[in-house]
Amino acid sequence: MFSPYYAFARRNKPVPAENHVSLNVALYGEKRGWAMTERGASALTRDRDWLVIGPSSMRWEGADLVISVREWGFPIPRRLLGEIRVTPRVWGQQAFVLNEQGQHIWQPIAPLASVRLDFERPDLTWRGTGYLDHNRGDVPIADGFVDWSWQRAAHENGALVAYSGRRRDGRTFGFCVDFGRDGVEMEQVLPPRQALPRTLWRVPRIAHGEAGTKLVKTLEDTPFYSRSLIEMAHMGQKLETVQESLSLTHLTRPIVQAMLPFRMPRRS
Repeated sequence: MFSPYYAFARRNKPVPAENHVSLNVALYGEKRGWAMTERGASALTRDRDWLVIGPSSMRWEGADLVISVREWGFPIPRRLLGEIRVTPRVWGQQAFVLNEQGQHIWQPIAPLASVRLDFERPDLTWRGTGYLDHNRGDVPIADGFVDWSWQRAAHENGALVAYSGRRRDGRTFGFCVDFGRDGVEMEQVLPPRQALPRTLWRVPRIAHGEAGTKLVKTLEDTPFYSRSLIEMAHMGQKLETVQESLSLTHLTRPIVQAMLPFRMPRRS
């Protein structure tokens, strides 16, 4: 949905989304790496239990989602070779409509999961908890929203997800869902809005939590999107939380569209 090639191609006529596919990989820390190479429809094959995009693939092995990464980093050309195994511990039970027309849907597939990462290049092994979700839409995302923010925190009894944003019609939306380890989903009152420091690209960062919620570290800072690690204060707890902010106003600026190919090359 962030492809500048897709945005350009559909200016004059409808085009198949299958001709604009990619696997985005982002590694942080000392052995950081980034890959998001777009490919055409000839590089895409899929079935019920697997998806292949160029040299990389995703497949279900029983209850495990196995992601095989065979990419080149960009703009620094280094190899990203490895496997990520996601084992859901809690399965999402429903999809959430983000606008009244039903054109944009968010679905938490596994609000809480175990993750194993084993990479050859870079030499990297990691074990921890993770998350798996799904967004889909019938119209371009920038047509429906001005911005949105999302955050997710694992806790001893499950995982907490908060989602909020502004629609193009000027109205706002927001909700908070607590996913229990027993599979029970409970919608809660959205915690108070907390403004975090803007990014270097001046993208607003909005978090939800009680007083004391604060920015810990910026993981990703782009002209229209940020991913951050925050400390969320919630019901007397301090939770380590991944937070994301997306500005569609920034994304649609011509200068940003012109910059995107420097992070997202396309291979024919």
